Amino acid sequence: MIEFTKEYIDGLKRIIRSRDGATALALLDELHPADIAELYRELDLQEAIYLYMLMDGDKTADVLMELEEEDRRRLLKEIPTEQIAKRFVDKMDTDDAVDLMRELDEDTQEEILSHIEDVEQAGDIVDLLKYDEDTAGGIMSTEMIVVNENWSMPQCIEEMRQQAEDMDEIYNVYVIDDDGRLKGVLPLQKLITNPSVSKIKHVMQREPVLVHDSDSIEAVTESITKYDLVSLPVVDSIGRLVGHITVDDVMDEIQEQHERDYQLASGISQDVESSDRVFVQTAARLPWLLIGMIGGLSNSMILGSFELGFAHNPKMALFIPLIGGTGGNVGIQSSAIVVQGLANNSLKRHQIVRQVMKESAVSLINATIISLIVLLYNIFTLGDRNITISVSASLFSVVLFASIFGTVVPMLLDRLHIDPALATGPFITITNDIIGMLIYMLISSALMN
Repeated sequence: MIEFTKEYIDGLKRIIRSRDGATALALLDELHPADIAELYRELDLQEAIYLYMLMDGDKTADVLMELEEEDRRRLLKEIPTEQIAKRFVDKMDTDDAVDLMRELDEDTQEEILSHIEDVEQAGDIVDLLKYDEDTAGGIMSTEMIVVNENWSMPQCIEEMRQQAEDMDEIYNVYVIDDDGRLKGVLPLQKLITNPSVSKIKHVMQREPVLVHDSDSIEAVTESITKYDLVSLPVVDSIGRLVGHITVDDVMDEIQEQHERDYQLASGISQDVESSDRVFVQTAARLPWLLIGMIGGLSNSMILGSFELGFAHNPKMALFIPLIGGTGGNVGIQSSAIVVQGLANNSLKRHQIVRQVMKESAVSLINATIISLIVLLYNIFTLGDRNITISVSASLFSVVLFASIFGTVVPMLLDRLHIDPALATGPFITITNDIIGMLIYMLISSALMN
């Protein structure tokens, strides 16, 4: 990974100001597209545009897709649609081109499509834009090697050479019948070891792992990780081959999903970046802060209704952080395990009862150990029988409740098709805090009465 020093950036800016295109291009030729995209953050908009116009189309397209979405959108606003079509979209794989087009409004999309010289590519982009972006069809690419099952091996090799001229990488060779239906996959090893076979269908690998264009990204991810695949064919409702998905596409989707889940678990209601405007970040963070404030006020009301108890025995207040913190931690642990199981498909939706039983057994052991430790501590240090018993009994109850609640909620959210990651953040913490305080106050009051 390259680290750009201040001297390097200042030198590049001087080259740009002097319009020394040859020197600037020589510097860019030494860099990976991801490194050039990192340079964008150090340049102003006009400097970045100058560099982009110097590079050749293929590299420019790669750099563009490496940019952060907000930076990319800002750059594209300053470039004519004809240039976007010819310098970017024309040089991209269809899946990258579709990702780019989704970030633009419909009018801009139509203008760009009208400037694309390859009518077939424009048609592919239009077809892919019709898919939901969270489905296999929404992330697949149409650039792939396709052969007919009735071809001979020499005919197959010749056709592959022609198709491969416009491709950067070849993952698999897909075999179809005369109607375009996927029949199998031809491993490259078969091409080498069976150079004179009469027909492809005699050596192809039948019944390959595949997904349908309407399948979710989660189903695609599960298939690729389960079977250790580098690419996955996509078929339509009647089995015709319409595209394929490569492992790098899936990794991008997994990373985006992890970022969304992490932010959701942190109480951020929408996808934001550190570079986003103040208003955008505020709108994403404020909702859960307000909910947390309401939770805090609810706790205050609960504690206020038991103020006579505090007046009678002020030592009760010493254990409020212990009860609230323990309940929140236990709930987050339980929900995190369930969310992880749902994400990697090791936990099925119909297993809610079994998971609750298992979590109950775990929480029973944890609750017993924690409450006994606190009980012994209070016996030797506190000297108050009622508080000693109430704190231990409350901890035991809170740990049991938080564990079961943290298990059930994400599984219910998943059944309702709501992101279960919601249950690993403030929602669990706030709820357990309120319920924990209520349990503590009720048990303490009962013992004192």
